[in-house]
Amino acid sequence: MIGCETIGDSREGEMKGGGVIVEERFVFEKEKHLTVMKTNIFFASDGFTVFDRDVQVVFRVDSYGPNTRDAGELVLMDPVGRCILTVRRKRPSLHQRWEGFVGDRREGDLKPIFSVKRSSMIGRSNVTVELFGDRTEEYLIEGSFVHRNCTIYNSEKETMAVISRKVDISTNMMLGKDVFSLTLKPGFDGAFAMGLVLVLDQTNGNGDGDDNDRAVAKRR
Repeated sequence: MIGCETIGDSREGEMKGGGVIVEERFVFEKEKHLTVMKTNIFFASDGFTVFDRDVQVVFRVDSYGPNTRDAGELVLMDPVGRCILTVRRKRPSLHQRWEGFVGDRREGDLKPIFSVKRSSMIGRSNVTVELFGDRTEEYLIEGSFVHRNCTIYNSEKETMAVISRKVDISTNMMLGKDVFSLTLKPGFDGAFAMGLVLVLDQTNGNGDGDDNDRAVAKRR
């Protein structure tokens, strides 16, 4: 893992459609279309690079080997390597519970800003995301991450973000699952959305989910 610089907590301020959860500069006023690409394919904790339509890097997750960092922990960084968000698997846990922390979790005894719990039942897989904050707010994720077909809704059933397969416009061919789209609606925190993508990839990105994957996110 390349070293990364921890940034401060920038969760002040809100915008319609969710507002700041991780950092204000990743809450966009206009719809944002991102391309998410896996950069390693040899180890369980694959790296990611996230581009915008101008092919500018927005986020990255670096992983160069199985022992580079705790296998149950991933750090979302900005283009220059500043730590934005850490997602970490909580142990012991019977339900693959993950937690999200602002910045680098190893820098101190930080409190999580959200937790993610996955529980499997016959015929379906559920993911519950609890956000810790002053507002009461719900988000709902429906679809299949395994097939790169998920939609994140707010409590009013309005679309906040969409994960979908990527199509090469030059050939009109659908790309493989290691390259996919993340579309953010105005006001939805892109760093939080990408943090959820990392957890989804760790928990069912290798095909152990199904087409009925559903997640409920509650802010308390």
